[in-house]
Amino acid sequence: MEKSILLAKIREIMMEFSDLTGLSNSGKPPKRYLWTDAFAVCNFLELYRQTREEEFKDLALRLVVQVHQILGRHRPDDSRTGWISGLGEAEGSRHPTLGGLRIGKSLPERRPAEPYDPQLEWDRDGQYYHYLTKWMQALNQVSRATGELIYNRWALELAKTAHARFVILSPSGIGNRMVWKMSIDLSFPLVPSMGHHDPLDGLLTYAQLLETREKDPEKSPDLDLKEELAEMALLCRNQDWATDDPLGLGGLMSDAYRSAQLIAAGRDLPADLPLRLLTASQAGLASFAQQNPFQHPADFRLAFRELGLSIGLRAVEKLEALVISPAERLKDGPALRAAMKHFSTYGSFREQIESFWLDRRNRALRSWTDHREINMVMLATSLAPDGYLTLI
Repeated sequence: MEKSILLAKIREIMMEFSDLTGLSNSGKPPKRYLWTDAFAVCNFLELYRQTREEEFKDLALRLVVQVHQILGRHRPDDSRTGWISGLGEAEGSRHPTLGGLRIGKSLPERRPAEPYDPQLEWDRDGQYYHYLTKWMQALNQVSRATGELIYNRWALELAKTAHARFVILSPSGIGNRMVWKMSIDLSFPLVPSMGHHDPLDGLLTYAQLLETREKDPEKSPDLDLKEELAEMALLCRNQDWATDDPLGLGGLMSDAYRSAQLIAAGRDLPADLPLRLLTASQAGLASFAQQNPFQHPADFRLAFRELGLSIGLRAVEKLEALVISPAERLKDGPALRAAMKHFSTYGSFREQIESFWLDRRNRALRSWTDHREINMVMLATSLAPDGYLTLI
């Protein structure tokens, strides 16, 4: 697709998102959701990088403020008020992520005495670790794009808080694990099981934040994540990351590229991690393909899950360019190049996914409109992924 046409499509998608969610339209109440907004920040930054139009940088920064002001505070229907962290107004504004950030779900969180309903829980508020790591990444990208390191410091504060509440370590090292969902104030678990890829999210995100922290002349010793990074590495040891879920697969492929960038930049990560993640993706991708997913009617397809896969396939393309670079320092470069040949079989998947969801007829269906905002931002990310994928 010609660059000018591509940029016009991304601009259209993101400006519609801005209007729908009350970011640019003062007549609509803001509607914030942490996962969606993390991708949106990265998309606005990428539009700014490509066009140099200040409007897009301003939208990214305005979105950060809204997320902190809304999701960093208790819900309007909660008896509690103010910052989740419990800080006063002024101090809370200076440290808006210190108490974590709400998901932004439609229903209040489940109270400790309420029975657990797995279906209802999806619509209940709380805090998700893998949403928090997405927001850490978005804040880090803001620092990289603007040179303002306060955003990375907020990400580091969020990482410290999240790690302390979501990670459970035993003195013996046996049974180390994470919690998938915590209460809004992080005082008790709502879903105590561990998210499949949560330790991996933490490992790579902490490494990314530390990479930027080294450039911060005002870095505080209190925000050094080296101990937390080591604990995440322990949680990741010998993990089986395989999945055939398209969103999870896309995450694995994106993380293969993220880890390769960080290793090439000299970060202390397992040298074989990119290859392990690519290898884990291969069987799952083959299993997904056997389901003939693109033959299903649009009403039975979830765009954001498919677009997660599309973003991952974009990441593999970028990983291939990285490992063939004369400057690359990846120990497993030859093995990575061999592994990536497997993905050429699925080269058309990304084009199929993007073209299908760019078709306005498919975006008029309920399968799209029921999840419109998350679908929109992930389509934009797939079309121009550098704001999300490029770390160094």
